[in-house]
Amino acid sequence: MRVKRLALTNFRSYRELELEFTPGPTTFIGNNGSGKTNIAESLIYLAYLSSHRVANNQPLLSLGSDQAVIRAEIERDNRTLQVDLEINAQKANRARLNGNAVKSQREILGALQIIYFSPEDLDLVRGEPTDRRNFLDKLLITQSPRLAGVIADYDRVVRQRNTLLKTRAPLSALEPWTEQLIRFGAELSAERVKLVDDLNPFVGEHYRNLNEVKPASISYKSSTEGLTADAAHNIEILTERASEVLKQEIDRGASLIGPHRDDLHLQLGDFPAKGYASHGESWSMAIALRIGSYTLLKSDGADPILILDDIFAELDNQRRQQLTAVTQLAEQTIITTAVESDLPPELLSAKFYVTPGKVSSVDG
Repeated sequence: MRVKRLALTNFRSYRELELEFTPGPTTFIGNNGSGKTNIAESLIYLAYLSSHRVANNQPLLSLGSDQAVIRAEIERDNRTLQVDLEINAQKANRARLNGNAVKSQREILGALQIIYFSPEDLDLVRGEPTDRRNFLDKLLITQSPRLAGVIADYDRVVRQRNTLLKTRAPLSALEPWTEQLIRFGAELSAERVKLVDDLNPFVGEHYRNLNEVKPASISYKSSTEGLTADAAHNIEILTERASEVLKQEIDRGASLIGPHRDDLHLQLGDFPAKGYASHGESWSMAIALRIGSYTLLKSDGADPILILDDIFAELDNQRRQQLTAVTQLAEQTIITTAVESDLPPELLSAKFYVTPGKVSSVDG
């Protein structure tokens, strides 16, 4: 899989930008604030329908604009797809596949598969559970785009159910939302459990490859004991637990069971990574999670694009070399950096230089 062309209109600092990409690594070099990460962000948004930097659409739009457009020509499976996404601040986004409008923007999920690295990846180790849940859910969507609907439905149900709990609505009003929370939550929990089980050996292997001494492992930490990769089993467990905590939920005005309260547990040796890992170990774990995700997708027959967003400046030579080795496995890698000398010398790539609102090739 690779992106052949990318066009941006009113996206961040780019009123109009058109780029052509070649296979292999492509590097965008520019000072902080020049707009190089905006290019990476546009591709990440196209892959996940969300940004890795902001929570809503407004900051994605050029100043004074009410919409932005990302258009990409993607080559995969010996065919070419054109994906157009119109991003709106005040209304739903709209999308097209090969020029044809689709009913929901979620229909373009899967057209572009990406694994990305960024300085924020340290939050996977040191941050809050929501960072790790988001990591798992994005990987699930990359694996199986239909799960975006399950995740969106589950989030909607939790919000509505919490509103009813806070207003002390009658049990008759709460019951159908509880049933939906259990149904969607059971499926999402099952998918996450399976994903973590599949990902764990890859994480351990890549952590060892960084010459770290302690063994690394990951596991799914649910707020409800006994959940498995079997959704039907999870329905039984969550149904029983829901009746046990109902009074507490009414008292607290919040849903107390379900995958919105779960976490990805990261283990280094005998201790949890959070709170015990050194700075270097934290980076090694974050890299192992990302490279592990990439190799898991490759083992499933996918060929995702790699994005390394301003990451080399954060790493020592050994960890830089590990990332460089992964770029040799990918058909296409997009790299951003502020300082050209941060790039490993063995990394050969096409180069673009970025100044505010403008991108020029190394040839001029």
